[in-house]
Amino acid sequence: MTARIGVVTFPGSLDDRDTQRAIRVAGAEPVALWHKDKDLKQVDAVVLCGGFSYGDYLRAGAIARFSPVMEPLLEQAKAGLPVLGICNGFQILTEAHLLPGTMLRNDHLHFICRDQKLRVENAETAWTTDYSAGQEIHIPLKNNDGQYVADAYTLDKLEAEGRVAFRYLDFNPNGSQRDIAGVTNEAGNVVGLMPHPEHAVEPLIGTGRTDGLPFFTSILKKLVNA
Repeated sequence: MTARIGVVTFPGSLDDRDTQRAIRVAGAEPVALWHKDKDLKQVDAVVLCGGFSYGDYLRAGAIARFSPVMEPLLEQAKAGLPVLGICNGFQILTEAHLLPGTMLRNDHLHFICRDQKLRVENAETAWTTDYSAGQEIHIPLKNNDGQYVADAYTLDKLEAEGRVAFRYLDFNPNGSQRDIAGVTNEAGNVVGLMPHPEHAVEPLIGTGRTDGLPFFTSILKKLVNA
């Protein structure tokens, strides 16, 4: 049976189609979910894609966090449903308190778009098992509110528990504390990051590499072997 991975579209989402394509390239079936949906259509995993949900009004992700689709997502994520938040999706996950910390405006106060070098810190989450810990990858990055911050206690706890999933290398593009590019929850089923792996799944687009594809093959293997 083909794994079904939901992709949520909010008003202002702009990477939902790219995410659906990445899921197809990996060999799974993408399922379109709308922000007003009150159920998740029995999907096996969910991706909250990038964009500017609700125009980033109030605060990036703050309004989307209260969309109807988030109610079943919160419940099922806490029960173990794999969830990946990319860029705006990461912001929504922090606003929903599925992931710790929060996102602020980039420290240089400008939108940034570049190919970003990362180091994989945790290769044991539902979304990262096709990587190796310490592996260096290149993933496109584009954000305006990408500065990851948390209090010292939370940062120390994330480090001690191995919950920093990705770290920026060579250049910190937004002032994120401790160069953190992505984190995971305690169970490893919820992961959020600012860079866009869906833009690096085919050699003809994005970075010209396929460094983002293992996100989607990792979850596919987990679901098939479950």
